Amino acid sequence: MEPEFKASVVQLILDGHVEEALELLAKHYSVNLPKIKVGLPKHRKKNAIGCYTAKNETIYVLNSDLLKEPSIILHEFYHHLRTSIDKTNRGTEKYAAKFVKEYIQAYKSC
Repeated sequence: MEPEFKASVVQLILDGHVEEALELLAKHYSVNLPKIKVGLPKHRKKNAIGCYTAKNETIYVLNSDLLKEPSIILHEFYHHLRTSIDKTNRGTEKYAAKFVKEYIQAYKSC
């Protein structure tokens, strides 16, 4: 079930159903559903295309085209997941990349 679940999440994001994908992820990992917003907060780096703010549990993407980018959505969801478990732990970029890779590989395998 796990590879099929991961592949279906990626497919939902690619199809533009990011909210539904986030609902599945939040339920699967038993965490709060993060909000998603287009446009980055003012305090973010200029070259960022996505970010996660634990304070308001929100995933931000630079523009609406990025809502269909599984690598960005899953990367930021990983940060949400890690801070949901431990408020002081944002998760490393290395582990976020590994999380994304697992989902993308499952999608490519199905």
